[in-house]
Amino acid sequence: MKKIIVPVSYMGSGSSAVTDLISEFKDVNNEYGYFEYVFLHCPGGVFDLEDKLLNGNNILRSDEAIKNFLNTMKQLYDKKYWWVGNYKYKINEKFYSRTEQYIKELTDFSLNSYWYYQENTNLKMYFKLIVNKIVKFITFGKVKLKRPLLYNTMNLAYPSKEKFYAITKKYIYDILEMFDDSDNDILFDQLLLPYNLFRIDNYFNDDLKVIVVERDPRDVFLQNKYIYSKTNNIVPFSCDVDEFCKQYRMIREMEVISNSSKILRIRFEDLVYKYDKTKQIIMKFLGYNEKDHINPKGKFDPSKSIKNTQLFKKEEYVKEGKIIEKNLKEYLYDFEDEERN
Repeated sequence: MKKIIVPVSYMGSGSSAVTDLISEFKDVNNEYGYFEYVFLHCPGGVFDLEDKLLNGNNILRSDEAIKNFLNTMKQLYDKKYWWVGNYKYKINEKFYSRTEQYIKELTDFSLNSYWYYQENTNLKMYFKLIVNKIVKFITFGKVKLKRPLLYNTMNLAYPSKEKFYAITKKYIYDILEMFDDSDNDILFDQLLLPYNLFRIDNYFNDDLKVIVVERDPRDVFLQNKYIYSKTNNIVPFSCDVDEFCKQYRMIREMEVISNSSKILRIRFEDLVYKYDKTKQIIMKFLGYNEKDHINPKGKFDPSKSIKNTQLFKKEEYVKEGKIIEKNLKEYLYDFEDEERN
């Protein structure tokens, strides 16, 4: 069975290492490397649509949810120089037409009506409103022009959970099939995020394999602040160590942990320091054999990655490392255990 393999991480915690490792196996399609396909979890994406249509839905919420989703998908499809976009090239020319079909399948009613959301003014509407007032004034109220709106037709959807998940699951699989219609396993870095893995059993079959990569927050902070920043690749963690500790704890504690059999959780450090053992765990999870590993250490070499661990032991980083150690101790990696072994 063709597998959908998704390495995910907590921003800078090492999913690319797993992407590199799995790319070394035969019959794995990783055409776009570390490109992050965000259409499921981005603001205005599939999961936002789920939340709006299945929780607290109403006439206005339904219409806004659909319009926002279509607008977001159109931007992902069209915007060539938006680094998460250009789906027309990086997925398929049929991506947006399939998206429109998906929304038609979800939509229950299309009304030629409006609510205050459509009356929200922009510059073009402002001038139309002025013209309307002038016409009304000079005709003594006998002529009233049509009210200017952002758009005219309201699209409304009130799906049951069963209907929403069935239609959306078919949509997602149709999109993923556009990448590769062969029997090769396909690799998508960050197609999902740790924070939305509680949803996956509603959307995916057992062909989904998610590998969550966790990393010592000391190295995450130090690498982000002192290394990524030099190449403008910084991730949105605070570079103030005290604020980082608060932010990191908050987002980790907000996560709804899923025990789905589709998920494997590993430590980045284990992949580096216990390479052979951790590789065997990953291969078992994916159903791979050693003979499938046709390019060992060709893309992921633990002897190189080890240089990016234990940065907090460097003299210039010790102070900040100690603050993180004190405040985020349950997320630290036991490097002393490695040294004992």
